[in-house]
Amino acid sequence: MRGPEQGPLPQVTEHGGGVWSLRVPIPDNPLGHTLVHVLDTDRGPVLVDTGWDDPASWAELTGGLDALGLSVREVHGVVITHHHPDHHGLSGRVREESGAWIAMHAADTAVVRRTREAEPGTWLDYLARKLATVGAPEEHLAPLRAARASGRITTLPGLRSALPDREIVPGELLDLAGRRLRAIWTPGHTPGHVCLHLEEEHPSRLPGHGRLFSGDHLLPGISPHIGLYEDPDDSTETDPLGDYLDSLERIGRLGVAEVLPAHQHAFADAAGRVRELLDHHEERLTGLLGLLATPLTPWQLAVRMEWNRPWEQIPYGSRNIAVSEAEAHVRRLVKLGRAEAVPGSDPVAYIAV
Repeated sequence: MRGPEQGPLPQVTEHGGGVWSLRVPIPDNPLGHTLVHVLDTDRGPVLVDTGWDDPASWAELTGGLDALGLSVREVHGVVITHHHPDHHGLSGRVREESGAWIAMHAADTAVVRRTREAEPGTWLDYLARKLATVGAPEEHLAPLRAARASGRITTLPGLRSALPDREIVPGELLDLAGRRLRAIWTPGHTPGHVCLHLEEEHPSRLPGHGRLFSGDHLLPGISPHIGLYEDPDDSTETDPLGDYLDSLERIGRLGVAEVLPAHQHAFADAAGRVRELLDHHEERLTGLLGLLATPLTPWQLAVRMEWNRPWEQIPYGSRNIAVSEAEAHVRRLVKLGRAEAVPGSDPVAYIAV
């Protein structure tokens, strides 16, 4: 590995104790980059996430490893916090170059497998049907129907994502020689999101119990998207926001010394950040109850919710994500007995109770 006497590198941050982070860019995305963490083990380097599948991202990933005196061919394993393309996108290429194993929670592996096996036409049909059910207007559905009728779409995002060859089992230590890295299932952002607790003394002896690779679950200045990842053939109704809030409380009780997230920067006081996020979602749910004083579909609710820009400026694909988050919040309110579906409404509308 590269010695500290050679000076700092702009794309590499040393966190001590055999842990580094590499800034891997996300093309055309306001987040800017994913922090891919490198963990030194007795069998070679292990990556926590890999970054977006893009030539510039690959160049930064391999360049960061080179700066540490490593080659991508030396990577022993890849641990994926969740299946999103800015985390899992380059995993397959890393495995091709190095023979590394890839580990992921079974729930997210199921999403990867389902996406790889999906026919684009079938998926477009499902998406149009789903959006109609939540009240999307015809002008929003028309492009999906046109794409379906044209047959021009022959692929889907995530179709090239690698299938993992190891399963991350919650509560268990990962098989990393010389390290204690325990998997903690934190569903919400995705069904199989995991945080990874490095159960070793902090290298700077900060108070607390080890460090946490938090993926997108716990970020210092962003509340992660909470949406729906449902099997089109499964009628089970999930509660991802409830899952997320429960997971947050579980992480808050760990008492870690430092959090190493996948975006922004490392930070301490995980418990304080958890409290902020719990308060944020309670305030948001309370605000939505005010909007639901009159019946609204999830689409109508999404149009009225506060986002990082006015609804008119939100791109087409991002509106699908926004209405998914609105529906996740409505489901939470219904489960808490604070809202209910209006009988006979089609598309279904909800009202506060």
